[in-house]
Amino acid sequence: MTTSGARKKNDQKGRRAEFWAGVFLRLKGYRILEKRFKCPVGEIDLIARKGDMIVFVEVKTRSTLTEALEVIDFQQKQRIQAAANWYLSSFVNKNIINKSFRFDGVFIVPFRWPVHIKDAWRE
Repeated sequence: MTTSGARKKNDQKGRRAEFWAGVFLRLKGYRILEKRFKCPVGEIDLIARKGDMIVFVEVKTRSTLTEALEVIDFQQKQRIQAAANWYLSSFVNKNIINKSFRFDGVFIVPFRWPVHIKDAWRE
């Protein structure tokens, strides 16, 4: 498989995982605000809201839960945090800035329910 073919396959796999993570979160009472949010400083897979909580969600899919849990590294967390700060700062005049926020992870493993870890890391 060519590099572009592998990249396309991984992108499709990621999109499926994000779709199922979104469905799973909606079933848990979350409202999805943004999917694949991109800004100059980074990208966030899903941005959701439940009550007054804004949740920045990183979605990972791997063949085992252990692999999925270990895959978010320090640099990736920093990029997600920077994108979250950019997102929050763009809503200063819309009262969203007064809401609480956290960083969650949703981990997708074949033939298992998604695993949702609330407050997976802190800024």
